Amino acid sequence: MKKLRLATTSLAGCFGCHMSLLDMDERLIDLLQFIEFDRSPLTDFKTFRQRCDIGLVEGGCCNEENVRVLRAFRENCDLLIAIGQCAIMGGLPVMRNAIMHAEQPLNECLQTAYAPSETVWNPACRIPADAELPLLLDKVYTCAEVVKIDYQIPGCPPSADALWYVLNAAVQGNPLDLPPELIRYD
Repeated sequence: MKKLRLATTSLAGCFGCHMSLLDMDERLIDLLQFIEFDRSPLTDFKTFRQRCDIGLVEGGCCNEENVRVLRAFRENCDLLIAIGQCAIMGGLPVMRNAIMHAEQPLNECLQTAYAPSETVWNPACRIPADAELPLLLDKVYTCAEVVKIDYQIPGCPPSADALWYVLNAAVQGNPLDLPPELIRYD
């Protein structure tokens, strides 16, 4: 039996969804009989080595690098799955969108965020502008606002059981529909 190739990435999120993947514990070892990791923080491969059957994406898109990575996943993965609330609905990073409007564009928000205060020590009032830093987007976008997403696994983070169920179903060629008891919206 040919192993499925799996790629994973973390965009604008906390890496909690990857922790749930690792929380599958010994089931992950069992799954390795049927899958092979490609590009992933778990393997430290930064680029795709070949086309992948499944791509797991956590986090939304806050900057141009997130968009570039997400588009590369769409181009290189047959099945693209958004995992967790940040990928599906923007999660905590999307809170930035609530203060972004015509009266307060991105630059003003950055000036506010980096202004000296009780919790910010920045006497020069400098906003980071290093060429190595990806440019921020005008707002935070969900994965589905940037590319076509084939399936979503909700949760913050989704449980290891939910990830196991979906990956195991994919390996066996079964529908990926999660049973209600595995769906979390917290």
